[in-house]
Amino acid sequence: MFQNRLAKVFRHLGKLAKRQGINCYRVYDHDLPEFPFCIEFYDDKLYIAEYKRRHGMTEDEHDEWMEKSIGIISEVLSVNKENIFLKLRQRKPGRLGQYQKVQEVQHEFIITENGLKFIVNLSDYLDTGLFLDHRITRQMVREQSKGKRVLNLFSYTGSFSVYAAEGGAKEVVSVDLSKTYLAWAERNMKLNGFTDKTRYKFIHADVKQYLKTISPGYFDLIIMDPPTFSNSKRMKDFLDIQKDHATLINDCLKGMKKEGILYFSTNFREFSLEKEKINASAIKDITKVSTPFDFEGKLFRSCYTIQQ
Repeated sequence: MFQNRLAKVFRHLGKLAKRQGINCYRVYDHDLPEFPFCIEFYDDKLYIAEYKRRHGMTEDEHDEWMEKSIGIISEVLSVNKENIFLKLRQRKPGRLGQYQKVQEVQHEFIITENGLKFIVNLSDYLDTGLFLDHRITRQMVREQSKGKRVLNLFSYTGSFSVYAAEGGAKEVVSVDLSKTYLAWAERNMKLNGFTDKTRYKFIHADVKQYLKTISPGYFDLIIMDPPTFSNSKRMKDFLDIQKDHATLINDCLKGMKKEGILYFSTNFREFSLEKEKINASAIKDITKVSTPFDFEGKLFRSCYTIQQ
């Protein structure tokens, strides 16, 4: 059953990826309840995340089931087992839980997306360093960045910052609470030749507090893709995106020029945008047009452009 399903989706998605020149894409995401995997290609390597659930198997039985599953994945997708990286995902509160380091061995690789290079790590963190569902949104940002001042909030490893810089941004500011990810973002920028520290800045800060400090009307373009919830000890208070999004968005709008654009997205499944609380001239839902082919029907993400 799993073999047939995987072969079917791979035939379809593999053709689309090849046609579009895409080497990094999601090929399977919990399509069958009995096989709760997320499977992603990163060039010739595979990242497999098994979602934790009550499976009723003993440890030995689960090991045997996993070995058989990996054998099927290796065969169907034609990837050698030494190029397969496996993770167990479990939901934990807060961003630090979500991105906790899981082992000390480093397996970093450089991959290419739309002509830009990014460092991914398929073994050491629960996420790889590049969120594939934002492939189209990143391209939108690149196309709109020429001559602009760009702010990337909750910047993670800086992929939006790289796209903005490549698009000719006058200034790119990346803000994140994690020094690890800010350093990773700086490495990604350098990898693509963006080394001018007067133009490309990396700020270690709590976004909620940082937004209160920016000059009114300074930025032309802001990207904000926050975690659903975060209770990091380094934050002044916790973040709840449903409760806090209107305040965060309004603070972004204050820091933008007239007709500036905010790209706002969230993966919170029950998210509801409180438009009546937002001081915007225009709000556009771009979820559908910004969802890549490999995430259609699988993605719980809302994405908007919000104009000053």
